[in-house]
Amino acid sequence: MSYLDKIMCPHSLAVIGASNKEHTIGSDIMKRLVEYGFTGKIFPINPKDSEIQGMKAYPSVLEVPEEIDMAVIVINAKYVLSAVDQCHRKGIKGIVVISAGFKETGAAGAELEAQLVNKVREYGMTCVGPNCLGVVNTDPKFRLDACFAESLPVRGDIGFVSQSGALGGGILNILQDLNLGFAQFISIGNQADVNADSAIEYWENVDDVKQILLYMESIADPKRFRTLASRTTKKKPILALKAGRSAAGASAASSHTGSLAGADKAADALLKQSGVIREFSLQDLFNTAKVFSHCPIPKGNRVAIVTNSGGPGIMATDAVCEHGMEMAQLSDQTKEALRSFLPAAASVKNPVDMIASAPLEHYKKTLETVLADDGVDMVVVIYLPFLGLKDIDVAKAVMEIRAAHPDKPIVGVFMTKNEFFAHLSETQVNVPFFMFAEQAVEGLARLNQQRLWRKRTDTPAPRYSVDTEAVEAVFKQAAADNREQLTTGESLQVLTAYGIRVCRDGEAKDADEAVALADKIGYPVVMKLNSKKISHKTDIGGVRVGIKDAAQLRTEFADLVTKLTEKGLMDGFEGVIIQEMVKSDREMVCGCAKDPQYGQMMMFGLGGVFVEVMKDVTFRLAPLTVEDASDMIHSVKAYKLLAGARGATPAQINKVEETLLRLSQLVEDFAFIDELDINPLMISDKDGEPIAVDGRIKFNASEALVALSIA
Repeated sequence: MSYLDKIMCPHSLAVIGASNKEHTIGSDIMKRLVEYGFTGKIFPINPKDSEIQGMKAYPSVLEVPEEIDMAVIVINAKYVLSAVDQCHRKGIKGIVVISAGFKETGAAGAELEAQLVNKVREYGMTCVGPNCLGVVNTDPKFRLDACFAESLPVRGDIGFVSQSGALGGGILNILQDLNLGFAQFISIGNQADVNADSAIEYWENVDDVKQILLYMESIADPKRFRTLASRTTKKKPILALKAGRSAAGASAASSHTGSLAGADKAADALLKQSGVIREFSLQDLFNTAKVFSHCPIPKGNRVAIVTNSGGPGIMATDAVCEHGMEMAQLSDQTKEALRSFLPAAASVKNPVDMIASAPLEHYKKTLETVLADDGVDMVVVIYLPFLGLKDIDVAKAVMEIRAAHPDKPIVGVFMTKNEFFAHLSETQVNVPFFMFAEQAVEGLARLNQQRLWRKRTDTPAPRYSVDTEAVEAVFKQAAADNREQLTTGESLQVLTAYGIRVCRDGEAKDADEAVALADKIGYPVVMKLNSKKISHKTDIGGVRVGIKDAAQLRTEFADLVTKLTEKGLMDGFEGVIIQEMVKSDREMVCGCAKDPQYGQMMMFGLGGVFVEVMKDVTFRLAPLTVEDASDMIHSVKAYKLLAGARGATPAQINKVEETLLRLSQLVEDFAFIDELDINPLMISDKDGEPIAVDGRIKFNASEALVALSIA
């Protein structure tokens, strides 16, 4: 028996705080249990009343003469701990604390909640809540509605967990209006014990639950969430509406990666790497849930469109292409079959336009013919009202055909009156219907996303041979100097120690050393300020490029010193770095920023001085898998530049992936790194190899001293 079975599958339960008083939670919970037909025994608990809503009531659970599986607690918060003690003495292992008045109210409530958690753990209990809406299980064996939402549950295939009780109740009502039922519902409230992770772990192996919907405001344990969700999404889809998308605190960051990062970027990366389909509105969440409830996972991404109007067919075609799916190429046999009954004015290419005069029989025969084509994986059926053909008749025909062809997804686009969708709620629906083509195609894209995720195998990154001792020495010296930022030279040393190619360079304290280095490297060269205090060198003229000879180098060095002196920035001046001049118009950026909750976030994208303006970047959480690194590179718009646009030498993508994986290993090995930038990561025009031209590393000195002393 799973630990949540104690709560979701009880054969008997007590309602502690059951009441006869109308419009109280204790009364509403009792009514819901009775009205929905709970199959087990109900024991109302109330010390003042001997009978509650026609049932014998008991002053405490200890007075009940029979065993009790689960307790629903709806009393004042100050009495909850005592009730939990009694539940323990009675042998009750599952509790749902609906009562509010805990950490959501302030410090005193937080202390009360901490005591509740301690008792739950000490007693080996499972607790949903506190401050929650309750739980529901629509399984006919239980018919459990221990929830004070307005509507009675409708049976379906969704497992829904909500951190917000009120919003959860609203969503349950909307699902019913959309003709969508659910299998189980858990309102987790303050998540003192059971949270979204718990629900995912439980529902992974509950056959009734075919898809999981999450409303989350926070993710308590990102690492555990990633482990559970990435495993579960291989079996069934998880759809998440993650609220709280602000990036507070990012403005304080010193690196490009840090300033572009934020808590929502980290959450988004976590969801992507876990195979979770993230939605950004309730409407999108419901639309996607509707598609997964009524459609199988397709075998491929080839879409056919059947329409009685050319315009919407073209719009649907555009949407298919925008989502990276393919328009199915209908076979000659299919086209010939369509020509045999469609009028000459019809188009038998995809999209198949039956024209406005298409009768119901043409809808049926066309859809049957297209579905039979082996080159078609999914079908969009579009209807516009013409010549008296009734929308509901077409919909019923589509649903009959869907029942006969269960292996291929069919979605309907019915650009008709709202009354049509109201009529649908009166019948058994097995096809998702939408008002607009873009919504329908978005749903198919989500199906395809799930298909691709199921096929994906995450390959752990190799452990590269690196020089950790050299890196430790750099950080020890910087920490000993009471610094939390490495110089450019030190940063490049760290990158070199981890096998990341940097351009040929060296450090010089004065102009003579700079000229000697440049003569050795070969002109043209780049001169960069090397400072313990200055982070963004370009902002103060600290980067001089295209230096052609020794005379120009001496002039640039003297000018740099003059400008630093004028601005009072000579403190921390370490000299300059002389680098080979790498020629390329393709400047990328990669790095990491440490999020206090989610850990190390890896970034990759279009770099250079405009990185924070263009923001063509993507994030993933470390540790990266091989597939994560590949996804990062392919998901930015600048990938076209890497692929060799306009005759340029294509980037060595495998080397770019390796750079990301080596960085991931670096921040795993040295977890005290707070921010790291390689900007720019130049893609050589000569051989397409990525070369780190500049580096910036910020770290936590106190954490470094502890970690390195232990090492």
